[in-house]
Amino acid sequence: MEEAFEFAVIESEFLMTKKIKKILIANRGEIACRVIKTAQRMGIKTVAVYSDADKNALHVEMADEAIHIGPPPANQSYIVMDKILAAIKESGADAVHPGYGFLSENPDFAKALKKAKIAFIGPNPKAIEAMGDKITSKKLAMEAGVSTVPGHMGLIDDADEAVKIAKKIGYPVMIKASAGGGGKGMRIAWNDEEAREGFQSSKNEAASSFGDDRIFIEKFVTQPRHIEIQVLGDKHGNVIYLGERECSIQRRNQKVIEEAPSPFLDEETRAAMGKESVALAKAVDYDSAGTVEFIVDGDKNFYFLEMNTRLQVEHPVTELITGVDLVEQMIRSAQGEKLSIKQKDVKLNGWAIESRIYAEDPYRNFLPSIGRLVRYRPPVEGTTSAGAIIRNDTGVFEGGEISMYYDPMIAKLCTWGDDRGVAVAAQRSALDNFELEGIGHNIPFLQAVYDHDRFIRGDITTAFIAEEYPEGFEGAEVNSGHARKIAAICALMHDIKEHRAAEISGALPNHERHIPDIWAVELKVSNDEVYHYTADINGDEGLRTIIMDDEGDKAALELEVITSWRPGQKLVHAAVDNDPFNFKAEPCAEGFKVKHRGVDYKVAVRSPRAAELARLMPVKVPPDTSNLLLCPMPGVIVSILVAEGDEIQDGQALAVVEAMKMENTLRAEKKSVVKKINAGPGDNLAVDEVIMEFE
Repeated sequence: MEEAFEFAVIESEFLMTKKIKKILIANRGEIACRVIKTAQRMGIKTVAVYSDADKNALHVEMADEAIHIGPPPANQSYIVMDKILAAIKESGADAVHPGYGFLSENPDFAKALKKAKIAFIGPNPKAIEAMGDKITSKKLAMEAGVSTVPGHMGLIDDADEAVKIAKKIGYPVMIKASAGGGGKGMRIAWNDEEAREGFQSSKNEAASSFGDDRIFIEKFVTQPRHIEIQVLGDKHGNVIYLGERECSIQRRNQKVIEEAPSPFLDEETRAAMGKESVALAKAVDYDSAGTVEFIVDGDKNFYFLEMNTRLQVEHPVTELITGVDLVEQMIRSAQGEKLSIKQKDVKLNGWAIESRIYAEDPYRNFLPSIGRLVRYRPPVEGTTSAGAIIRNDTGVFEGGEISMYYDPMIAKLCTWGDDRGVAVAAQRSALDNFELEGIGHNIPFLQAVYDHDRFIRGDITTAFIAEEYPEGFEGAEVNSGHARKIAAICALMHDIKEHRAAEISGALPNHERHIPDIWAVELKVSNDEVYHYTADINGDEGLRTIIMDDEGDKAALELEVITSWRPGQKLVHAAVDNDPFNFKAEPCAEGFKVKHRGVDYKVAVRSPRAAELARLMPVKVPPDTSNLLLCPMPGVIVSILVAEGDEIQDGQALAVVEAMKMENTLRAEKKSVVKKINAGPGDNLAVDEVIMEFE
């Protein structure tokens, strides 16, 4: 696959007699593909490893060779050190890139590679051990004089002790896995019950994701921003920082949107955070790419949070604004080369934004979604006509499977522009053109965020999603201007479809085909809001003039509409009054189902008489499922917390379901009595399978 982005050429002094010739990537998905791209550009051969679930994965296809390492669960394949070491020996690889997650922050793995004389493309074991452990890293940070968040740095034995510590620190508190990262094993507790419950869930997630169930607790700083500093070091004591990334748009402590630089920081604060980050890295002889994470309050006070001794998921935005290929620099550091970049050489150019596209349904409280990617057509990578850059890091392909065993990330869609406004506009356009079908995904939610006033202003904190979508995401607010444009374009699409059908049938000669010029258009939104228009279409193929008459105020508006759409196409490219306007559509009875900027429309296009009759039709009422607890996602029942005959209260925890390495607690929506339990621990359930019934 051709690179859609370029990095500055960096000449480095080579200090070893032997360069790395073959890299085994001890990871999967998009990060494995990302490492393979840079290795291939550097002329280095690559080896992929794969589980049963990944035998047809993109990273397996891209690598020069691939080795099978076991069953789908990560704790039986990707994080089994002996299997990775065996694959290294079998392949003859002389270096390993761990990506992120899995074994990337395991010091024992780095030590085992060192003993086997295999280059580890990451920091030295001492740095991993010191900074990869969240408790140890906080102690070191305090000793170095770095400002840290108040908390309990010791290990916690049980839920009772967790509650006692939480009370002493003062609610709210953050319960975290010591070996954690990526939002796994993290819970916020606002009271004793949540502390007790969160401790156990965090402990379980930590054990399953990292093989380490140690937990610690710290004060949760309200209204914080999550801003991190990218550091880069070599084996000669040189360390620099490459600016910051704003990662405050988070859900369940997992980042969703990242950007670089931060719209909040000034040069003075950036320099101060960078200086502390470099000092901390030098304290442990850091010699690769790493990230120092901070919580920053509204007054620009910053507190050390943790250090991730690996490449971050969001590293592309730093690459786009600095021109530095971080994977290449990691490889060069592992070879013993000196950094050729000095701090004064680091320049931040423009603005970059990354959207994490996940296989999760935002309309079902972001629950994981698995299945086949029936359609996967991301926007074209490269430079746009407006001068922006589009980059899409992915590990999937059309027809591939999204498994329940791994992280639900599908892609990382990145855009770069001269300033934040250009980057955001490019991101909106790219998401409009991203075709993804077969599974639930978060593109509608991302589109809603990018159109949100607070995001546009840069007024964001880690509480943004909780504050703006307290009841979950039910779709974006309808833009009446967008609704009118969709109505006009759909009327034209319906007109094109009707003329084509008449031509194909051949039943009537051209002069006798009576296709009406006037259409009644009804847009029904997911929140049951309905818009009615009358569209009077004039003109031949190409540019059409459409007179739109809004039934609400009878305000006629003349629009010039052009579209290249033809029946069968799902991505609609159009222009209204010479302004590009794109959306996704698929045919349905009497019209189209349209998705645009986080809003779902059911668009009916009828003759005026058919529209009049349609309003007399009864509305179908959905079945009542209020007496059932349905499984909201494909997953495994971890535990059932009630028994048949129990009286339950509103909000009471009923069951825990695990999917994609995350535990989800299902709660009662009202007071009731458990009538029947249909599933038990260990059962694999599909979406909407019945877990229990209520009286």
